[in-house]
Amino acid sequence: MDRPSFPSAFKGTFVGRSVPRLEDLPLLTGSGRYAADISFPRQLHMRMVRSSHAHGRIVSIDASGALATPGCVAVWTSKDVAGIPPIDFRPTRVQGLEPYRQPVLARDRVRYVGEPVAAVFAEDPYLAEDAADLVSMEVEELPVLLSADDAPGEFEAGRNTEPAVIRKGYGDIDAAFRAAHAIVELDLSIGRHSGVPLETRGAVARYDAARDVLELHGATKRPHANRDLLARMLGRSPSSIHLYEGHVGGGFGVRGEIYPEDVLVCAAALRLVRPVKWIEDRRENLMACNHSRQQRHRVRAAVDAEGRILGIDDEFFHDQGAYVRTHGARVADMTAGMLPGPYRVPAYRAVGHYRLTNKTPAATYRAPGRYEATFVCERVLDAIAAKTGIDRVEARRRNLIPKAEMPYARELDVIDTEVVLDSGDYAGLLDKALARAGWTSLQEDLGRRRAAGEAVGAGLGFFLEKSGLGPVDGVRVTVDAAGTVEVVTGAASVGQGVETVLAQIAADALGVDYRRVRVVHGRTDRIDHGFGSHASRTTVMTGSATHVAAMKVRAKILEIAAADFLAATPDMLDIVDGKVIRKDQLTGPHVTLAQVAGKLAPAPAIAEGREPGLSAEGWFHSDHMTYPYGVHIAVVKVDRETGGVKVERYLAAYDVGRAVNPMLVEGQIVGGVVQGLGGALFEEFVYDAHGSPLSVTFADYMMLTAHEAPSIDVLLTEDAPTPLNPLGIKGAGEGGITPVGATIASAIDDAIGMPGAVTRLPVTPQRLKEMLG
Repeated sequence: MDRPSFPSAFKGTFVGRSVPRLEDLPLLTGSGRYAADISFPRQLHMRMVRSSHAHGRIVSIDASGALATPGCVAVWTSKDVAGIPPIDFRPTRVQGLEPYRQPVLARDRVRYVGEPVAAVFAEDPYLAEDAADLVSMEVEELPVLLSADDAPGEFEAGRNTEPAVIRKGYGDIDAAFRAAHAIVELDLSIGRHSGVPLETRGAVARYDAARDVLELHGATKRPHANRDLLARMLGRSPSSIHLYEGHVGGGFGVRGEIYPEDVLVCAAALRLVRPVKWIEDRRENLMACNHSRQQRHRVRAAVDAEGRILGIDDEFFHDQGAYVRTHGARVADMTAGMLPGPYRVPAYRAVGHYRLTNKTPAATYRAPGRYEATFVCERVLDAIAAKTGIDRVEARRRNLIPKAEMPYARELDVIDTEVVLDSGDYAGLLDKALARAGWTSLQEDLGRRRAAGEAVGAGLGFFLEKSGLGPVDGVRVTVDAAGTVEVVTGAASVGQGVETVLAQIAADALGVDYRRVRVVHGRTDRIDHGFGSHASRTTVMTGSATHVAAMKVRAKILEIAAADFLAATPDMLDIVDGKVIRKDQLTGPHVTLAQVAGKLAPAPAIAEGREPGLSAEGWFHSDHMTYPYGVHIAVVKVDRETGGVKVERYLAAYDVGRAVNPMLVEGQIVGGVVQGLGGALFEEFVYDAHGSPLSVTFADYMMLTAHEAPSIDVLLTEDAPTPLNPLGIKGAGEGGITPVGATIASAIDDAIGMPGAVTRLPVTPQRLKEMLG
C-alpha cells in the first residue's frame, strides 16, 4: 500500500500547548451573535404549520383564515413550491435512495408528526404563530409503521419502506462458525435519541436585488456544500448565494444540515423580496430536528477455546424515520463498517436493513454509527468473557490488534473510504487506563462494598474512532500591511475551538503570537471552496492545509527578507516574535513581517517582477482517514429499590496522535462523555401507538444535568501519531461519547451481578427494575 511520507511531526511554540481560546471574549461579554440576534429592516417572520398525523393522505388544506389575519402576508403549501425539488443527500455508493427524499412541504401525504405542511409569513413572529393556528387541514389516516423490525410497508406505489440493505464483510464467516469452540448470540437495541443543542435551529434570508445576491445567515457546519445545494434547488448560480455563519449554540451533527425551513426562507426572500426570519422553538426542535441512533442488532460471534474471535455475524435494523435526509444511509454504513472495532476479526459479515418508519427522520449525531457499533461490539466482548470464563480485560487483550501490525488494512469501507487503521498501540493504552483507574485495587474495594450489601460495579469499553474525512481541504493564509496574519477557511465553528487551533498552527509556522492570527470561517463569500466541520475532520484536514499554506508564506517571507533586507540566504534566517532575524545574530538586525508585506504591495512587487501579496493557498489531500482510539472505565452504584444508577467515577483514556491544544481536546472529551451518559441512561424519543411523539418537552425528554454528571478524569496520550499528515494529528470531537453506552452497560452488569443483563439503551429505572425482577 502506498502511503504519504511526512517528516517527524512539526514542533513549534504554540502547537501542543493549552493556550486560552480566542473565541471566548465575545461569548463571555455578551457580544455573541446567534441566528436569533440577526434582524434586517422590513423582515417577515415564518412559522411552520406541521402535521399532527403520523401518516395520512392530505385531502385539503384551508389557509383562508390565516390569510385574513392582519399582518399575514402569505401562506404557502406544496403547490406554491412545486418547482422546488426534494432535498438531496450527499454522494454515496448506496443506490436507490432518491425517491425517498423529503419535499420542503408535504406533498399528497404526511409521513410523521411534525412534518412541515404549510409556511406562514407575517409581519412579526406572534402574528405568524397566530395565523398558523388558523390553517386547517383534512387528512385521511393511513396505517402507521413504527418499528424497523417489522416487515416493510408501502412507501408509495411500487416502493416499500426498505430503501436499501447495507452489506459489508470479508472472510469465510460460515467456516468460522463451523470451527467455533463457543458461540455467543445477542439481541441488542439502542434507543432513539439525538443531539439537543442549547440553541435551536434558525435561519435568516435576505435578497439584495441591487447585487442579485441571496444571503443566508445562521449557516453552520457545511456552508459551502449547503450553498451549492441551495443553488441547485433554487436554480441559481452558487456565486449568487452567500452563506454567513454566526455563533453557534451547539452542533453535534444535527445543526447545519439543510432542512425544509432553510430552503423555504431562501425561496420566500427571493419571491417576497423581503428578508425572512425563522427561529425554531423547543417543541419543534424535539419533533422535527434530526433524530438518531435507533437500531436493533441480532449479532453472534464465534470464538476459539482461548476466547479469540473467529468471526462476527451481525444483522441489524436501522430506523431512519420518515424520509432520507442529507446524510443518506451514512449512519447505517458507518455502523456496519466500524463494528469490528480495535479487534482482530478474521471473518465478518454485516447486513443492515435501512428502513423507513413514520417518525421524525434520522441522521447523524456525534459519533454516528460508532456509538451504536461500539455498544454492540463491547457487549459481544463481555459475552465472550462470560461464556469462556475469561476475565473481561483479558478477553479484550487477547483480541486487540497489536501495534506491530500497523498499518492494518481491513476489507471494509466506511463512507466510501477504505478502512486502513493508520497507527495505534491499543494494548499500551489499555494498560495505562487500568493503571490510572487503579483497576486491581478498585476490584478489591468493590468486592468489600458488595459484601456490605451495595450494588456497585465497574465496566470498561474499548473503542475505535475515525476522523479526518477527506479527501481534500484548502486554506488561504495572508500577512497584511500591519503584519497581522489572516487565515481564511471554509471550515465552520460549532464550538470546538477552530479559531484557536488554526491560529496555533499558523502562528508556529510563521513565528508570531497566535493572538496575532485572525481566523475567518463560515463565509462562502471569502473563499471559493470549503468543506465544513463534520466527521471530526477539521483539525486533521483544515489544520494540515493551514500548515501547508503557512509554510508557503514562511518561505516567501524568508526569501524576501534574505534578498532585500538582511543580505543572507533563507536557510540562515528564522522568524521569532514576528521579526525575521539571522540565526547567528539573534540580537542583530531584523525585519518585521509588515516590512516584508510592504515589499509585496502591488506597485513595488510588480515593479520588481514579483507576484503581489504576501499570501498563499495551501491544499491538503488524504485518501485515508485517521483512527484514534480509547478506553473508558466507569464505576456505578445501582439502587435496587428505585432502579436508579449513579455514576460514581468515570475515566476516559484517549490517544489523539498529537494534541494541538490539550485543553480543548479534554473539553471535547468531557462534553462527549456527558452526552453519552444521557443516551445510556436517560434520553429517548418515545412514540405512542398512533405515532404521536411523547417526548416534545424537557419534562418528557430527560437530559443529563450537572447533578447527575460525575467528575470525569481524562487521560490524554500521544503514543500513536498518524503518518498521514504533517502534524501527526487525529480527530478528537467524538471520542468522548463513542463507548459510553457500552461502558455503562458493562458496569451495570457488574453491579447487579448479572453478566449480559443490559441489552437495551437507555437503561432507565423502569427497565433496570424489570431486569432485577
